[in-house]
Amino acid sequence: MENITDKLTNTLNNSFLKNSGTPNVDTTERVISIAAGAFIFYKGLKNIWHHPIIALQEAAVGGVLLYRGATGVCPVYTRLGKDTSDPEAINITERFIVNVPRETLYRFWSDVSNLPKFMKHLKSVEQTGDNVSHWVANTPGNIVGLSWNAEVTRQEENAYIGWRSIEGSMIDNAGKVEFSDALNGTGTELLVEISYFPPAGSVGRGITSLFNGVFEDMIKEDINNFKRYVEAEEFKTFAGLQQ
Repeated sequence: MENITDKLTNTLNNSFLKNSGTPNVDTTERVISIAAGAFIFYKGLKNIWHHPIIALQEAAVGGVLLYRGATGVCPVYTRLGKDTSDPEAINITERFIVNVPRETLYRFWSDVSNLPKFMKHLKSVEQTGDNVSHWVANTPGNIVGLSWNAEVTRQEENAYIGWRSIEGSMIDNAGKVEFSDALNGTGTELLVEISYFPPAGSVGRGITSLFNGVFEDMIKEDINNFKRYVEAEEFKTFAGLQQ
């Protein structure tokens, strides 16, 4: 039986103890892997005297699952380039018509400090330099402080504003707004695209809870709020649109 024990040890070592790498398995998968791995590993050890070959195979499989769950590293995912540990990006695109002149809307969006007036997911946006600004988010429950620096990437007067977060920011954010005259000749048609990409690695996993639909719903509601906000009497008075 000594040879069988040695084989079991070598099998487990070769199967998972020597594997290492960047975590690429999400929390749910890790819990399932630990539970299944423990059961299969125990089953293999229990049958080691009666069916040694099958027991070795079961112990190896169980060991891999235990390693996968304990470390969050899946060798198969690594080879496939798959990573379930990083939260998915938020991508939102909305197109709508606002009964406000194009020049007025463009001027409003050009001052980034105006954005929190209708975007409740933003606590503040502050201009810090030429085409550079600092953004602070209102996250669900304010569990995580989330902020980043962004820069204007392209700007065409009364037609287009594009921005993105600066490299090395806590979160990757990008967006654009296109302004065009509505086909019916009344108001302005806007195309708004906003994306949030949580960073990979431990920081990304630490803020995964923000990307569970709640934060995305907040942003969608904010964009829809814009139409109501700029068509309200208060904004029209502020923008000098009242007769």
